Amino acid sequence: MSSVESHQEQLPHSDPTPSPNSCSSFELIDMDASSLYEPVSPHWFYCKIVDSKETWIPFNSEDSQLLEEAYGSGKDCNGRVVPTDGGRYDVHLGERMRYAVYWDELASEVRRCTWFYKGDKDNKYVPYPESFSQVLEETYMLAVTLDEWKKKLESPNREIIILHNPKLMVHYQPVAGSDEWGSTPTEQGRPRTVKRGVENISVDIHCGEPLQIDHLVFVVHGIGPACDLRFRSIVQCVNDFRSVSLNLLQTHFKKAQENQQIGRVEFLPVNWHSPLHSTGVDVDLQRITLPSINRLRHFTNDTILDVFFYNSPTYCQTIVDTVASEMNRIYTLFLQRNPDFKGGVSIAGHSLGSLILFDILTNQKDSLGDVDSEKDLPNIKDQGDTPTLEEDLKKLQLSEFFSIFEKEKVDKEALALCTDKDLQEMGIPLGPRKKILNYFRTRKNSMGINRPTLQSDSGANVSNIPKESDFCSRCDGTGNDDYLDVGIGQVSVKYPRLIYKPEIFFAFGSPIGMFLTVRGLKRIDPNYKFPTCKGFFNIYHPFDPVAYRIEPMVVPGVEFEPMLIPHHKGRKRMHLELREGLTRMSMDLKNNLLGSLRMAWKSFTRAQYPALQASETAEDTEAEPESNSEKPSDVNIEETSVAVKEVPPINVGMLNGGQRIDYVLQEKPIESFNEYLFALQSHLCYWESEDTVLLVLKEIYQTKGIFLDQPLQ
Repeated sequence: MSSVESHQEQLPHSDPTPSPNSCSSFELIDMDASSLYEPVSPHWFYCKIVDSKETWIPFNSEDSQLLEEAYGSGKDCNGRVVPTDGGRYDVHLGERMRYAVYWDELASEVRRCTWFYKGDKDNKYVPYPESFSQVLEETYMLAVTLDEWKKKLESPNREIIILHNPKLMVHYQPVAGSDEWGSTPTEQGRPRTVKRGVENISVDIHCGEPLQIDHLVFVVHGIGPACDLRFRSIVQCVNDFRSVSLNLLQTHFKKAQENQQIGRVEFLPVNWHSPLHSTGVDVDLQRITLPSINRLRHFTNDTILDVFFYNSPTYCQTIVDTVASEMNRIYTLFLQRNPDFKGGVSIAGHSLGSLILFDILTNQKDSLGDVDSEKDLPNIKDQGDTPTLEEDLKKLQLSEFFSIFEKEKVDKEALALCTDKDLQEMGIPLGPRKKILNYFRTRKNSMGINRPTLQSDSGANVSNIPKESDFCSRCDGTGNDDYLDVGIGQVSVKYPRLIYKPEIFFAFGSPIGMFLTVRGLKRIDPNYKFPTCKGFFNIYHPFDPVAYRIEPMVVPGVEFEPMLIPHHKGRKRMHLELREGLTRMSMDLKNNLLGSLRMAWKSFTRAQYPALQASETAEDTEAEPESNSEKPSDVNIEETSVAVKEVPPINVGMLNGGQRIDYVLQEKPIESFNEYLFALQSHLCYWESEDTVLLVLKEIYQTKGIFLDQPLQ
């Protein structure tokens, strides 16, 4: 009965003459019968599956116009491909499908939309299929032209649509069992609003992205398939990062945009989790996983175990190969689709992803023409005029030991891998051993060999105590200096070569410092820098439990604060300024109190000697203002010395070209109440952080000589 009563309540609304008691929507009805029909303006939408629910999202205005032009060009739509979303997606017009270009993603349906009805559970409008929209438009045109309303239509899904007048059009869902005897479905259930044209529905339509791409940034995710608390993928998080960057370009680089000096920065995600877990390791893990606390164990297998996979030689090779090959593949495809691109390339990594990129960068070669790995070095060394082992020993005046090496079948390459202990077991005396090891170490360093693989008898990398004077130089068990090894503690894998030279490496919430320390590295040589990358920024939230600093490993003897990232609206956050103000005020009170106590003590001690001569008293009186002026000045000197300590630039080495490396975000006021409560969120906050994105944009455009409209303080 309720559905019938509801329908009956709707009947008076169909009266074209509005009554005094009618609702406000009827008061707005324009019943001018002479109104002319105007064709509807179509807009293109695509369907996104979010939480197993279809959501229709509009293309930006520029992409929709391109699709409409291609649709109305008169040419056959089959085989017609239109790039959209800045070239990251292709729309196959004939299929009405949208495909991702650079990553794997389910294809989504595309529609040319003109008519919409309000959804079931939310206020979002759903477009009708194109064919039925055309039927609705033709019916609407006849109704407007002939001024004949109350038109009733039935959709292919047996839904009822009634056009009462231009301002009131409703949609009725079919009720289950209402036509079980074959009767025609009637308008039953709760009516839904029907709208004509995208301009009549509440939906955000963006203007589009600049066509010019100034810089390309690859973004590598951390552990697990989800990258934030909403369990979104790396693609969705990078979409947010890109959207924030487009907004900041309009607000902070307005002059450069008006002068057409800049376009935009393209951020592309790199996914290594899916290829790793498609190797069959998940099946192996499932066989040995206990059945209790199933969800927690599944979460552990899918996320936390990625850290252990990276420390396994087998899966570490899979991970670094996937990351490097994906970046190379995407870069090649990007150049094919953007042949006019002249900008640079940077890389960014979050959490474990930053460590993967760090290891790849430390194992690159200075020149793209160099060999890929150490395994190719023997062939290179033996070419041309390179001296043989016998000639090298003769040069060292150690020719008598050549027969020993020949007997043990040790050539130059094998000798380069020998340790002091190996040579001792061959019967080589201490002096010749030192000469041989020093010769090969010097020769390798002069050739720029950054990572010779030093292995123990078991075949695993020897993890010895690092020498603090080099980035990763280490010594063997006897204390003998071995050779430079950038990959100290790394598993023995072959690191692929990138086909480009990154300009800047951004690390978000990075555990690089912790991993280097655990690997046995105590200090990074201030002169060390990446072979192919000039810049390195370690960006982190102060409450991020996974993040570690880098600068104390370069200058271990000095304590200093990281660089504070300015708020994107300028200055510091108010609660931080208030905290610093209170700290300064308490310090001033403390210093003034100490000065007053010191003055009181001096006057008290002088009062104990009344028998002093008048001349001495006069001298004391003259000296008193001097001493009084000296003591507060001492306090001032202490204060200024504390302040001056922060002023002079700190030499943090060449890892970032002489600039600072560690950059810390400002916590929000609500986060300062309980840092433990926001710890996990702090590790996942970078994707939507305007401060982080602005720092990335500022550093990228500074390399091109383009600066912010107003420098942030």
